Amino acid sequence: MSNQFDVAVIGAGAAGMMCAAVAGQRGKKVVLIDNAPKLAEKIRISGGGRCNFTNINATPQNFLSQNPHFCKSALSRYTPQDFVALVKRHRIGYHEKHKGQLFCDESSEDIIRMLKAECETGNVAWRMPCSVSELGKSGELFRIATDDGEIIARHLVIATGGLSIPKIGATDFAYRIADQFGVQMVAPRPGLVPLTFDSAAWQPFSDLAGIALEVEVETGEKKARGWFLEDLLFTHRGLSGPAILQISSYWQPGTPITLNLLPHIDVAATLIEGKGTLKKNLGNLLGQWLPARLADGLLIANGFDATARIADMQDKQLRKLGEALNHWVVKPSGSEGYRKAEVTLGGIDTRELSQQSMMVNKVPGLHFIGEAVDVTGWLGGYNFQWAWASGVAAGNAIE
Repeated sequence: MSNQFDVAVIGAGAAGMMCAAVAGQRGKKVVLIDNAPKLAEKIRISGGGRCNFTNINATPQNFLSQNPHFCKSALSRYTPQDFVALVKRHRIGYHEKHKGQLFCDESSEDIIRMLKAECETGNVAWRMPCSVSELGKSGELFRIATDDGEIIARHLVIATGGLSIPKIGATDFAYRIADQFGVQMVAPRPGLVPLTFDSAAWQPFSDLAGIALEVEVETGEKKARGWFLEDLLFTHRGLSGPAILQISSYWQPGTPITLNLLPHIDVAATLIEGKGTLKKNLGNLLGQWLPARLADGLLIANGFDATARIADMQDKQLRKLGEALNHWVVKPSGSEGYRKAEVTLGGIDTRELSQQSMMVNKVPGLHFIGEAVDVTGWLGGYNFQWAWASGVAAGNAIE
């Protein structure tokens, strides 16, 4: 069994398989190494088992990075339409579910099989399950010590992802390699993750667990501001749902988030203008706008009597209620961490990389792609699109 290759890709996930397939189909001799017993587990569990494999609306504005311009090159050279064309070529059924999110009709396994087939077309060699115990660079060659013996390659691509979802095998391998070669990092932290609250502070709302509704959510200021219109879910420990997962990537510990529970209604203005005609009490009216259990819970938490007649209330009180519903400010105490995070923010500092090839500028032949890099997408297929695009960029650049 030959141990010399043009490129060794470590990490057989979305980015790694894409990179290996592209390089292999360009005639490069490629080996793909992964220590997991099961292929592409993160693809398998994504999208409820149907893989939200891209978002047709993906643009660089849907990604977070300390160097926000970095992702533009790869994303412009491999677009969602390019990946959809690949999916169609493999006759995989798919549908748009919500806001440009594309899912398989049947199963995530379809995407895994497609990527494996693309690797086979490129004659990619597999080493899996296979652990890497040590690696280094000697002259222009990388030497990789593995369970299956030494592998020698001119290019090394690290596609081992971040720290999110450790139960399926996430590790800090990419970060250790970066440290070994003196590559700068942006401190990693959980992203697309539920937020938690101090138990005493959240106690008045704990009985609202299970309630969901569409809200506006925002945090931060100026360039660091995040804003979304998405579904919110109340939990026993805090808040979750797409709205919170999205805003969690912008949230900084110790800072508040602001929720507009009725984004299509100016509550204070509506109540004040309707004082003369609205005969209902507060509880009944809010129950028309919000789930009844939520309306009652919020009134109690803010010191309002649900049986009070709107016509009898002072404008000052109605403005206070409007503020509580249209501008509810809450301060999370933390997040559910990497075990519940869908992605890892931060990673390899993109200022260390070529945006054309994903190669480390000061270590010729060493590339980082996918989630290992400080480029993180919104919820909704964007992170897979970055995996495809960064994998293609590296695969096409290897000579």
